[in-house]
Amino acid sequence: MTELLDSLLRGAAVSTRFSRDATLQSMLDFEVALAAAEAETGLIPATAVAPITAAARAGDLDWEALRDAAACAGNLAIPLIKQLTARVKTLDADAARYVHWGATSQDAIDTGLVLQIRGALDDLGTDLDALIQQLAAQVRQHRTTVMIGRTWLQHALPITFGLKLAGTLDALLRARADLTSVRDQVLCVQFGGAAGTLASLGTHGPAVAAALARHLGLSDAATPWHGQRDRIVRVGSWAASLTGSLGKFARDTALLTQTEVGEIAEASGPGRGGSSTMPHKRNPVGCAAILAAAARTPQLVATLFGAMQQDHERGLGTWHAEWETLPELLMLCGGALATARTLVQDWTVDVSRMRANLDVTHGLIMAEAVTMALGESMGRLEAHRRVEARCRDALAQGRHLLDVLREDADITRILSGEALERLTDPQHYLGAADTFVSRVLAQVDVATVAPSSPSGRTSQ
Repeated sequence: MTELLDSLLRGAAVSTRFSRDATLQSMLDFEVALAAAEAETGLIPATAVAPITAAARAGDLDWEALRDAAACAGNLAIPLIKQLTARVKTLDADAARYVHWGATSQDAIDTGLVLQIRGALDDLGTDLDALIQQLAAQVRQHRTTVMIGRTWLQHALPITFGLKLAGTLDALLRARADLTSVRDQVLCVQFGGAAGTLASLGTHGPAVAAALARHLGLSDAATPWHGQRDRIVRVGSWAASLTGSLGKFARDTALLTQTEVGEIAEASGPGRGGSSTMPHKRNPVGCAAILAAAARTPQLVATLFGAMQQDHERGLGTWHAEWETLPELLMLCGGALATARTLVQDWTVDVSRMRANLDVTHGLIMAEAVTMALGESMGRLEAHRRVEARCRDALAQGRHLLDVLREDADITRILSGEALERLTDPQHYLGAADTFVSRVLAQVDVATVAPSSPSGRTSQ
């Protein structure tokens, strides 16, 4: 079932990072780097490195045997190291003695996972950068496109579509900044031996750890982190937060695609967004996929937080709970990002429908503007009372608010007909919307702007 839904819910690139072979190869890469580091420090013969390297190929392992043995061993590393040792022995019996020298299973599993995380964060960062540029292009294109702002799912005040998108863009920029911090803190080796002291390596432990980190392109942690899982939680929390921001974006987009609203439409085509029974349907399938990911991530990241209560120097079950949870979080985040990119690239923005929807309430959305203008003369509370009464009249009579206001002598003594027309024009009540848009766009690195053709299509 999981594989059948991969293309809908999970990012292809990130999923590849956590494939069966990638998972095994990441642990094998640890073993190769460990041998090289120990040879450098004189702990094992330099002649042992080449045979270990030659044998450390995931494609040559019997993965079915590994799968079956893991159930008894309690983890994948133990049977993997046995197979690796046997393969090295066929090449060089003496070299086989030095496979996994002084390390423990968790060293291989955790550091292997960090290598996978690095690749996944590379992929997520690339997609995030691309989505940022796509949204920035849309914000620039629609910074003056007026639409209705909605609170509690009801018409509130006019805003711009550019401002609405700028809110998402701002969140994505924060996620991009956080990614740098996450990488700095998380991409480090986990190497502590049996109980976190590297006693098996004598006085060479710190030197081997430093060399190991260098060979793998990771940083060297101040201490082994067998039982301290905040790094894992940090990655998962970042992915969950980003997926949540994308979920907010998808929720708003889906609401704007509703038939009665019709301000955005997802791309359509053969086999996309249709119904098994209703030929006319144009369902927001991209939004659905993003929302599915956003609905799952809170529970997954909660599992990681729950697994932080590790037992002493190695967790019993809590460590194991991370193995599938973190990859799933990252794959769902990758799927949400990739889908969001396609969504923005192919959607149609109906500007004329946005303009038409501004007048659905026949001017009532501009009541605040009139109230504020009146309040300067008669006080806010009295102005609010009087305009609220005229709003009730407009609703009861099915008339435009402007026409009702013009008939109130107390109001027209203060505000001229021309002033009322301006006050009831949504285009003139956008406040600091454009300033806020400019602030967000200023954060976008112009040096990485994608080709100039804007994403999506705009319908007038």
